[in-house]
Amino acid sequence: MKRTEALPPDDGAGDVAYWSLPADRLLASLQTGSGGLSLEQAAARLASRHPESPHQAAALDFIRHTLKALSSPLLLILIFGALVALLAREWIDAGIVLGIVGVSTVLGSWHEHRATKAVAALRQRIAAKARVRRGGRVHEIASNDVVPGDIVELAAGSLIPADGVVLEAKDCFVIQALLTGETFPVEKQPGVVAASTALTGRTQCVYAGTSLRSGTATMLAVRCAADTELGRIARKLTRPPPETDFELGLRRFGHLLLQIMVLVVLAVLAVNILLERPAFETLLFAVALAVGLSPELLPAILAVTLSKGAQRMAHRGVIVRRLNAIENLGSMNVLCTDKTGTLTRGIVQLDATLDAQGRDSPAVLETALANAALQAGLPNALDQAVVVAASARGLQIDAQRKLDEIPYDFVRKRLSVALRMADGRARLVCKGALDNVLSVCTSVQEADAPQALDASRIAAIRERYTRWSLQGYRVLGIAIRTLPEQPTYGRADEREMSFAGFLLFLDPPEPGVAPVLSALSALGVEVKIITGDNRWVAAHVAEAVGMAQPQVLTGGELDEMKDEALWHLAPKTAVFAEVDPNQKERIILALRRSGRVVGYMGDGINDAPALHAADVGVSVDQAVDVAKEAADIVLLEHDLDVLRQGIEEGRRTFANTLKYIFITTSANFGNMISMAIATLFLPFLPMLATQILLNNFLSDIPAIGIASDNVDAEWKSTPHRWDVRLVRDFMIVFGLISTLFDLLTFGVLLKMADHVPELFRTGWFVESLLTELLIIFVVRTHGPLYRSRAGRWLTLASLAIAALAIALPYSSPVANWFGLVPLPAPLLATLLLITLLYALASELAKRRFYAAARGGDPGGPGS
Repeated sequence: MKRTEALPPDDGAGDVAYWSLPADRLLASLQTGSGGLSLEQAAARLASRHPESPHQAAALDFIRHTLKALSSPLLLILIFGALVALLAREWIDAGIVLGIVGVSTVLGSWHEHRATKAVAALRQRIAAKARVRRGGRVHEIASNDVVPGDIVELAAGSLIPADGVVLEAKDCFVIQALLTGETFPVEKQPGVVAASTALTGRTQCVYAGTSLRSGTATMLAVRCAADTELGRIARKLTRPPPETDFELGLRRFGHLLLQIMVLVVLAVLAVNILLERPAFETLLFAVALAVGLSPELLPAILAVTLSKGAQRMAHRGVIVRRLNAIENLGSMNVLCTDKTGTLTRGIVQLDATLDAQGRDSPAVLETALANAALQAGLPNALDQAVVVAASARGLQIDAQRKLDEIPYDFVRKRLSVALRMADGRARLVCKGALDNVLSVCTSVQEADAPQALDASRIAAIRERYTRWSLQGYRVLGIAIRTLPEQPTYGRADEREMSFAGFLLFLDPPEPGVAPVLSALSALGVEVKIITGDNRWVAAHVAEAVGMAQPQVLTGGELDEMKDEALWHLAPKTAVFAEVDPNQKERIILALRRSGRVVGYMGDGINDAPALHAADVGVSVDQAVDVAKEAADIVLLEHDLDVLRQGIEEGRRTFANTLKYIFITTSANFGNMISMAIATLFLPFLPMLATQILLNNFLSDIPAIGIASDNVDAEWKSTPHRWDVRLVRDFMIVFGLISTLFDLLTFGVLLKMADHVPELFRTGWFVESLLTELLIIFVVRTHGPLYRSRAGRWLTLASLAIAALAIALPYSSPVANWFGLVPLPAPLLATLLLITLLYALASELAKRRFYAAARGGDPGGPGS
């Protein structure tokens, strides 16, 4: 391999000032050229970034999940208890505790590992792509696979995959606010700047994570992955993504549990020390009590529930990029969407090409064809419709040669192409939003010759535009200018143009969208239209899909409105028309400020800010990379019905997560309070530490089945949000019911077990485990338990553990390990009767509890 000249070091940054080098020297130093790297070079450089094999990577990933599980405070308490047992040479107790820790850890880690793998595989389907030159050909690869030396082709909407320099550019404007905070796009051109130039002054550099707003460019990738500016920031400051509403609720609930846990443990320790009971047994008992109170498998249950939900959603064409967004999707009660391709068919047709007087004009079609077919920006449906319509009439552009292009951007809202005509003259053809085209026109094409564009002619043009817009047409203007041929053309040349005519596009409403909107409304989701189209087209489409006389707010009115007024008006407005990207974001934030959980569905470059601002960003597989990267959910089909199914799945996932929390906290809270009370009057510990841990572990096994449990239709019919007050009240009410029946059990055991500790502990072990299993079927549904069918795994696992609970005391030598003894038949029958009475009381209490709670959240975890 030939030696290459080393790059000069930066001034103390520990990197190289590649931006100060000429392009040819930089290409040579990276052993690449205009045709890009060879396939072998690219593979070797990618392999150096990921030296481990897929199997090694999977193993390391599993280890990481295991270490993460072991770092849980709940398991650390268990490990502490095991160490205490080891120091006291209680080998069997220590072995049992460590065994439970191991099984719990592996179970949780295995499910979380599977969830991560499944979600990663799904994300690959919608990963951002990059077009790179390798081996002299253009290849489309995952953006993450770009390596130093790659030549990357960029177009409007491209997400820039690496840090590097621009080799070629045409009206290239980049949004780099992510790194620099600059509000407006920055123009990029080839060149060289001094090594000391700050990041904002490097006009020939582009950076990973930023995006191309308009134009085209070819870049040389120099820094990739963790070596990019974005990667360096991430290494210095690892900032987790913002908490979802559900995560915030879980954290607050965890604090509540921790406070209760500390109080109970300290009280138990104090009482047992005063009663001069064995210190070691008391310590293990207190630790086990703390663990028994907490839902220690919640992280694993949450991971399994979310991953299964994500996989089910994927089968319906909904790819989840961020798992925690599933709960927000279920909680969503406002969906904001553009109309094109969502409420309309998305198959745009050029319905008419008319001159400035509104007459059919083949000349206008021919002019529009030159602009649409020769523009090199991001492909769009309007240009494709022009090409299709022209082809149907046999029109071609073979005699015209493109000289230059002034790309579209969201400020000008125009696109111009400079052509050399068949007669050798140069012509600038401009196409765009009518007002924006008229703003650069000074004349209008009429039958004889161009005429001055006076006030009366402008009024006539706008009257036609309004009339056609009210009929549902999207109307663009087209203008021309003859000018001298020159090396390049820019925005300054868009002046003194002559208005040539109109292009009328029709995108009819999607035939099945009205029933879908009705279904979303039935789910409690209000749909709002946010579009850049004019108010008449937007209102026409809204009425066509079933929005009766929708209230319309325009971008111009938004500009004059203060935020406080928008907070009040946004929830009442159905259609936002003529809005720009920043206004979209402002609308989303206003809706969130009013207490709504907002979803935004978008697929364009200008949708990224709104996608970021929404509680749930939704995009489609065909969207530009910027939109897909900003989204939480990506649809494989641009179809609102697919999203509706995703909302139902999100609510199912949310419900099943809440079920586990309700089940474990209510039963565990009651049992732990009962044990704490029992220590006050019993001459022995009511249950050994290992028995508490085994009880808790066995009751968690059926809980894994909650991830795939059935959910009642009533729950999925309305949006729900996390309510820590409801969970707290549920835990207290049903915990106290459990405590009352536990005290009844204590009385029965003291009388029938004749104060024999082993018999007392065994009886309560069996009864408490059976009640925890039976309460699952009471709590999992809001309605009567006999009307709601539980999932197969949940049912089978519960029955199996119930049988094991009854059989375990009779299973020597396993029973001896845990200090369990056989129960007399009359005692066992009495305990079974108490368990059934407890389930009946809980069922009656559940109806009263949810009836009282309907003033807040109208339902429980299964409703």
